[in-house]
Amino acid sequence: MADKNKNNMTVNEAGRKGGEATSESHGREFYQEIGKKGGEATSDSHGKEFYQEIGKKGGESTSDSHDKEFYQEIGSKGGRARADQDGEDGKMSLEEAGRKGGERSRGGNRD
Repeated sequence: MADKNKNNMTVNEAGRKGGEATSESHGREFYQEIGKKGGEATSDSHGKEFYQEIGKKGGESTSDSHDKEFYQEIGSKGGRARADQDGEDGKMSLEEAGRKGGERSRGGNRD
């Protein structure tokens, strides 16, 4: 069989074993670092249009597989999370609004 190597192991099996061995010898930081490097490499080799296209495809796929209730639920969850960030009453304080507005007008963060 073409998918078998010399040890009667498929490419799939060899990949799984290698992944498990790597997982046992490397921690979370290793995977975070290689993920970051991969993301940076992709960013360097693809332009804005690439990300627009994959975002559009992902949105269309999600739209095809979810109904109106799904979007209502995630909107509600997002609203509750935002209210928790902004304060008990769901409104942003004047101090917070001023800080955020200042950050946007300067184009940078001051945290």
